[in-house]
Amino acid sequence: MSRRIVLLAAFLFVAFGCATGPSPTAQRTALTVGLGYIPSVQFAQFYRAQQQGYYRDAGLDVTFQNEIDPNLVTLIGQGAVDIGMSDGTSVIPAAGQGIPVRYAATIYARFPNVVMTGADSGIETATDLAGHTVGIPGRYGSSWIMLQALLASAGLAPEDIAIRNYPEFGQGVALRLGEVDAATGFRNNEPVQLARESFPTNLLTIDEITPLPGPGLTVGESTLASKREALRAFVAVTLRAMDEIEANPELGLDAAIAVVPELADQRDAQRAILDATIAMWASPYTAEHGRGAVDPQAWQASIEFMRGLPDSNIPADLTAAKLVTEELLP
Repeated sequence: MSRRIVLLAAFLFVAFGCATGPSPTAQRTALTVGLGYIPSVQFAQFYRAQQQGYYRDAGLDVTFQNEIDPNLVTLIGQGAVDIGMSDGTSVIPAAGQGIPVRYAATIYARFPNVVMTGADSGIETATDLAGHTVGIPGRYGSSWIMLQALLASAGLAPEDIAIRNYPEFGQGVALRLGEVDAATGFRNNEPVQLARESFPTNLLTIDEITPLPGPGLTVGESTLASKREALRAFVAVTLRAMDEIEANPELGLDAAIAVVPELADQRDAQRAILDATIAMWASPYTAEHGRGAVDPQAWQASIEFMRGLPDSNIPADLTAAKLVTEELLP
């Protein structure tokens, strides 16, 4: 009798153990997630969700891929990347060119691009920029769109300032050295670093001028149709990680250092960058509608503004309703 019991137990172990043991791994949905050009503390929420097993527990097998923003939007539209961080100002012209993408969750609720001036420069408003030199990476991308919006708010045009290009993104250093009177930058990067170098700045923003959409999670239309539930799970646990990091930024810093160990050598500076990043995760709109919420009216205003820019390729029939979706939000 005991031998039969042993055999029966062995049979049950093989039958049920093998059937249920490996299946959670086998059934996970693979997601390729596109982040910015290089790994950094600004992607701490994704690293924490991965390291804490939130993606795994949600039935996902997540792989990160770093890529520059214009390339990433194209890859998302092609389905080569399932979901990724994209500038809203990159999504709009991409959709205008027929790339099938949708902006699905706001990560930066405040537009990150700003114009920086020295704290003692006397340049404190957009109007004050007239006749001054402004350093920019080039006449493209979100910083260029932001600068045009800022100038337009003061009745100015790019011709009313002297523009100097810094293709290697050295315009912040140029500002500190006095080569230019103002420079574009990201409020969670260059101004933070300049302050640590004892060069305080004024920040000219467009928050109350033109509601340009900040970076957020973008998906391709075909992927949205084929992996909707997996994408919804991904968004939910990523937002959870953001909540945790906002409550305790050290969690995000540790997660980023685990991915990029050399950040530990500049922990204080990276913490300052993370704090500035967290401050952009929320806005009055997300405070009312929830983290990740997408403001369709703001998007429509942005589409209309960008449609009016020189050399715009945005068709008249492109609307926020065709470009954004909230179906992946909790």
